[in-house]
Amino acid sequence: MERLKTWRLAWEGGPSVTARYRPSGPVGVLLAHGAGVGQDAPFLVSIRDGLADAGHSVMTFNYPYMDAGRRAPNQMASLLSCHRAAAGRLADLHSAVVLAGKSMGGRMASYLAADGIGAGLVVYGYPLVAVGKDRPRPTDHFREIDQPAFFVQGSRDRMAPLRLLRPRVKKIAGGRLHVVVEADHGFRVPKRTGRTQEEVMAELVEVTAAWISTAIR
Repeated sequence: MERLKTWRLAWEGGPSVTARYRPSGPVGVLLAHGAGVGQDAPFLVSIRDGLADAGHSVMTFNYPYMDAGRRAPNQMASLLSCHRAAAGRLADLHSAVVLAGKSMGGRMASYLAADGIGAGLVVYGYPLVAVGKDRPRPTDHFREIDQPAFFVQGSRDRMAPLRLLRPRVKKIAGGRLHVVVEADHGFRVPKRTGRTQEEVMAELVEVTAAWISTAIR
């Protein structure tokens, strides 16, 4: 098993940010964090290590605000610029790069996919409805995504009610939705389900690894 490597990632718009890379297989997965936590959050680490153990190389990175220790995310243009630079770095090592991300990171990945970047898209908990809002965010760019796309969503995720998300995923020709029963936006499930968090994370890794193996060439 290859050891985890830590890099500094240069991007146009500000100081370099921290990135971590775990080589494992021919497909490179770029895994972006959500708004409230960075790349070393347990959720990201679990997905990263699980996919690497399954034979897929994984790179994570911090957006600029997170690397600087700030709480408020950068403007969208800066997030996308940093994210695009990370995708380019991983593409130097792998001919096939899957753009993946949790919540905000997945949303940013979807915009890059719509620009033709990457061989596929994986989103964990798409933030369709912002906290405190009623109206869904625009998803017109979904129609521009030509790559295979895999959305993993909890059935109790208030930020993406399935009745709103399903028809939007269908806008993507190669779109697929996997529902984690009883999971919320953080993929936590109630005790009544009898499932542990470790079991839920194992499901996320298993379905993602299987999808990558069949959808990405």
